[in-house]
Amino acid sequence: MAKEQGRKMIAQNKKARHDYHIEDTYEAGMVLQGTEVKSLREGRASLVDGFVDIDRGEAWIHGIHIPEYLNGTWTNHSARRKRKLLLHRAEIDKIERKIAEKGLTVVPLALYFLNGRAKVEIGVAKGKKSWDKRHTIAERTARREAEVEVGRKLKGMKG
Repeated sequence: MAKEQGRKMIAQNKKARHDYHIEDTYEAGMVLQGTEVKSLREGRASLVDGFVDIDRGEAWIHGIHIPEYLNGTWTNHSARRKRKLLLHRAEIDKIERKIAEKGLTVVPLALYFLNGRAKVEIGVAKGKKSWDKRHTIAERTARREAEVEVGRKLKGMKG
């Protein structure tokens, strides 16, 4: 069987980018059971309720949902178990120092295969207030309208 190349996206947490200001991102491997990998290869996972916790110098991801493998037997995994993240010691220490600050948390942003290995992109984030969310939406809308207007002018249409 040929080895996989490149990046194959499994799941994204779009809500995280809406609810948080992402300050820093890291790529981490995950310790998975066999049936979890098979379920991920089918493209089934959800990161919506996920968060990362540092416990005794180890990074753990909680709350991500990898459904049970349909063809699994008694060896099947539990869908919402905590999973260990594989990060360098310096990265774990840096993340731990950052989340010791007030208001910062670590959330999963994306789950994907990179050259055949399951990876998760995590982000150190600060929660947005409701007015921040409205401001971000207003900026995006204004930018989109400006691009449309520029496109209309380039085509010679009247605005």
